Amino acid sequence: MKKLILPFLLALFVLPFESFAQTEADRIVGVWEPSNGKARVKIEKIGTKYFGKIVWLKEPTDPETGKPKVDKNNPDESLRNVPLKGYRLLKDFSHKSGNEWDGGTIYDPENGSTYDCTITMKDANTLDIRGYIGISAFGRTDVWKRLAVGGAK
Repeated sequence: MKKLILPFLLALFVLPFESFAQTEADRIVGVWEPSNGKARVKIEKIGTKYFGKIVWLKEPTDPETGKPKVDKNNPDESLRNVPLKGYRLLKDFSHKSGNEWDGGTIYDPENGSTYDCTITMKDANTLDIRGYIGISAFGRTDVWKRLAVGGAK
């Protein structure tokens, strides 16, 4: 009987905390809109890291060519024909603790630059996305609003 009590207690008290930690970190997963309203970004978990890709563009086609917009400002010329829709602009974020994710980068297709980045969840539907060079004090914060939870678009 004693051999059955310990596994039962572990399952009862430890496992719920493990799933809570997973849920807390995954709160960032969903579809978000940057403040400029030009795009929607789906943040998803791949392995143990979080990534974000463009899933919608307000203006999906290039007015000059009539074709889907591409990453024309990329410093790597071989990537300038990659479509922006589906482009992964948030990369390699880890859940730090509480409401913070860090260790990742954000790419700005409007100028072709990649910045170090931190993400802070202000509430369930608001993210502060801070891109910077070197130290966070030399950066800019954009506010993103949630449009959908999880994998929904």
